[in-house]
Amino acid sequence: MIAAIDAWASRQKDSPARSEAIRRLVELGFTVKAKSRPGSEDRPTSNDQKQRAREMAVSAIDKMADASVSPDDQASRKRRLVKGPEEFQNVRRDRPNRK
Repeated sequence: MIAAIDAWASRQKDSPARSEAIRRLVELGFTVKAKSRPGSEDRPTSNDQKQRAREMAVSAIDKMADASVSPDDQASRKRRLVKGPEEFQNVRRDRPNRK
């Protein structure tokens, strides 16, 4: 970061000292208008986030799969990892209780 500040200072007409360059950069930072937050229509929905998390989990599991195990066993293991252990399925908040 110091190298970037020094490079910025060297490109200025008066080549200010580092402390003056930092002061100017901070001042510039305060004058820049911050980007507004995306509206609710631009935000991913909870279901979109859950689906994306599931896809990422499946992808990670596929990368770590044991190739020596049969495809049926691989699918069973993946399903158990994605769904979670049976003991905890009833306490998940994102799914209705299945009794």
